[in-house]
Amino acid sequence: MKETVNRIGWTALLPLLFPILFMTGCRDYLNVDNYFSDELKLDSVFSRARYVRAYMWNTATLFTDEGSLQQNSYTPGPLAADEAFTVYGTQHGYNGMRFVLGEITAGNTYSFGTQWYNWYRVIRKCNTIFARMDEAYDLTLEDRIEILGNTRFIRAYAYYNLLLNFGPPILLADEIVASNEDLDFYDRERNTYDEAVEYICNELEEASVLLPLSLPLMEFGRPTKGAAYGLIARLRLYHASPLFNGGAAGRSYFGRWTRKSDGAHYIAQTYDEQRWALAAAAAKRVIDMGAYRLYTTPTDRETPDMPEGVDVSEATGDPDYYKPWDEGGAAGIDHFKSYSEIFTGEAIIPTNPEYVWGRNSPTLRANTQMSFPNTAGGWNGMSVPQKIVDAYSMVDGRSINNSSEKYPYSEEGFTSSERTFSGYRLLTQVFNMYVNREMRFYASIGFSECFWTMSSCTSSGYYNQRITYHYDGNNGKVSSTDPLNYPPTGYVIKKFIHPTDAWTMDNARRMDKAYAMVRYADILLMYAEALNRLTGRHTVRLGETEYELERNTEEIKNAFNPVRHRAGLPGLSQAQLADPDEIQRQIVKERMVELLFENSRYFDVRRWGIYEEVENEPMMGMNLDANKDGFYRRVIPNTSRTGSRIVNRKLAFLPIPLEEVRRMPSLDQNPGWEY
Repeated sequence: MKETVNRIGWTALLPLLFPILFMTGCRDYLNVDNYFSDELKLDSVFSRARYVRAYMWNTATLFTDEGSLQQNSYTPGPLAADEAFTVYGTQHGYNGMRFVLGEITAGNTYSFGTQWYNWYRVIRKCNTIFARMDEAYDLTLEDRIEILGNTRFIRAYAYYNLLLNFGPPILLADEIVASNEDLDFYDRERNTYDEAVEYICNELEEASVLLPLSLPLMEFGRPTKGAAYGLIARLRLYHASPLFNGGAAGRSYFGRWTRKSDGAHYIAQTYDEQRWALAAAAAKRVIDMGAYRLYTTPTDRETPDMPEGVDVSEATGDPDYYKPWDEGGAAGIDHFKSYSEIFTGEAIIPTNPEYVWGRNSPTLRANTQMSFPNTAGGWNGMSVPQKIVDAYSMVDGRSINNSSEKYPYSEEGFTSSERTFSGYRLLTQVFNMYVNREMRFYASIGFSECFWTMSSCTSSGYYNQRITYHYDGNNGKVSSTDPLNYPPTGYVIKKFIHPTDAWTMDNARRMDKAYAMVRYADILLMYAEALNRLTGRHTVRLGETEYELERNTEEIKNAFNPVRHRAGLPGLSQAQLADPDEIQRQIVKERMVELLFENSRYFDVRRWGIYEEVENEPMMGMNLDANKDGFYRRVIPNTSRTGSRIVNRKLAFLPIPLEEVRRMPSLDQNPGWEY
């Protein structure tokens, strides 16, 4: 199995840098840091505003491409959660699998330790900009606003990544740590989780005042006011969640974890409902901007009719379901295309209204090869567990365990006729388990007997393929070009693959992909979740705006239901809205499906305190050691890796690199990891 190249992140920020470096002739401009270090030196960098700006954007290139979630990942990601699985060799950089297999240690953090150092390098460079930017003789007020706003955002984003992945960081504020002091000078203690959240959110608030509401298309990927607000909303939601807000899991995981100097708990041990109010206000602020909306495409002649017989009664159903989309219903849009085009590259990336903050992601495009069939130049092994497949609803919104007579769920037999909808072909001889499912299922999951178009390829036999994963199928174990190139659960992630994408033979090409660091659907679900947790009335302030918040079922419905409607499913009923526990169950399911492979599930199950519960469920899939007749049977994948996955509370955070902990006696390691 070959190894892909992990591109440097944030390269979308560099195009405007190139013209100002023309004086150096032919040079590797992506390595701008060396240019400044070797040629200009810092004194020269801060002599002119355009050099300061270039230094700032070069600092941002230390962030890895956020779409790098499978191989050489900067965060444990999907492979470290219950939404993904592979047997690819971890020596090729599948660090999410390394994490759950127990191969990551404090002494060997692989690429994760690199991120720890890089994020602190970002912080140091940003602090240098703050300290020296006024040395630029030609710095205008406009330059100052731009550089201050972006630099403050970049620094806050580095701390944001440190907090989510490694837990409470060392906050340096504006200090530039000297490089020529005695070792004792560098000994620092960590701040608490609460202190870090408040600091990062305050920094993002400050940045938001200076950042623009929108940007020219050529600057897609740079921070905006919405990006700052979106990150604040996510941090506030995580801060309010049980693991970090005095819940049972937080007490169990972190009850004895205290700072050496003062005995302060690194993670709060008492519950504060006001945090949910802050989270709701932060999400509502993004919504109230009016700058973002769910991406949709209108119906066309290929759009299937909406399902019949959906309950639209006031008490037990969704009375808005059959209304037009612009009137709060699900009608009038193509549900398959409205979801799939966000990810495949079909939607125009820089103008997609669902990206609160997004970026072009060459790594995400490259990583689609891991799902492509062997018979089409792919590696055939980025797999999705049966749990995820079972979580998708039937087309009328019912669960697989409560399907209707009109749209039944069956684990017997195969389709006898072909069906085409929204450009998607559901072939004959497809197992009935995969029939009558919601549109996000077809947009996201590659299953045995699935049709792969790959229409950019013009070589006969390499496009329009029926792909099968049973033992003697065309992409099963026996036909694999490599012993590890097979999908161990019988499914692959197909969410980011465009119908024209192809990897081999004549004219094969791939559409550009984008990754959303913050997506509007996520903001809507955040708002619904935070409101649902409130039991009283709260007044909170964000910036200059005061918010009055309580558990308002109409607001919850108006946030949650559009996400379901966009997928073609009915929303919450009045009976469900009346039950906060039921709403939370629906949010857990919705986030699993809607945000699949978007780096949410790993953090969600931890912050909710359900990590051990969901990870202890057996990993299941189809039987890849059987022919077609025996393939469609739930089994534990026949690989030692299945049983080797560990469930351990220490996996709440990555370990801080051991060399850091040993150099600084005051730096407490994360619970469960060695010193």
